[in-house]
Amino acid sequence: MTRPATEPLPTAETKHEFVEAMFDAIAPRYDLLNSVLSLRLDSSWRRVAAHQTNLKAGDRALDTCTGTGDFACELARWVGPSGEVIGTDFSREMLRWGEPKVSKFPNVTLQWADTQALPFPDGHFAAVTVAFGIRNVADTQRGLSEMARVTKPGGCVVILEFNRPKNPVVAWGYGIYQKLMPLIGGLISGKRSAYAYLPASIDAFHSREELAGLMETAGLHSIRVTDLNFGTVVIHQGLKGNKK
Repeated sequence: MTRPATEPLPTAETKHEFVEAMFDAIAPRYDLLNSVLSLRLDSSWRRVAAHQTNLKAGDRALDTCTGTGDFACELARWVGPSGEVIGTDFSREMLRWGEPKVSKFPNVTLQWADTQALPFPDGHFAAVTVAFGIRNVADTQRGLSEMARVTKPGGCVVILEFNRPKNPVVAWGYGIYQKLMPLIGGLISGKRSAYAYLPASIDAFHSREELAGLMETAGLHSIRVTDLNFGTVVIHQGLKGNKK
């Protein structure tokens, strides 16, 4: 079960607009804060998650909630020059700040899109990913269903997301870190409320088991769950197609 959030969160009806405005506001310092708050471990988490996409040279991939495009750029290394990666986000400011980064990767393009209504045909991508963004989608099930829809049979959906550690000692330390996050984030970005929302959204998000269940409901199977960073970061991988 999800836990009550420690900070006020937007309602289901207002979450979409709230999150869009929040990420527009923090876009200029987003990459710096990711590096600081993750102790520069975020790039290694993305590498592990990219490995689980099973992408190969020449494949087409989609990274939803791409932000400034970090995960899209990581996927580009896997599909190679003959492949294609599209990164989508509904924050135009995040995409704008990501353009200089992805310009170094000719096989990556960024475009505006809502993960709850992806503008792509069924079965268009070999892999569809989301890194630290699925909990910000207003309707998680709808977003997952869209991600599964545009994945080709035999392809996979990979979710990299924060979650609550199961080890009580780690959970205690993580709780202290969550209390520091708004202070650090506020000092660097000037947007303390945004960095109060982020840890609160982790507390309120689905458990590992619940998220796996939502992926199955979306039509994915063989769900694989991998804990990173003492269980504070979790990868969910699900396959598209019929079970064998």
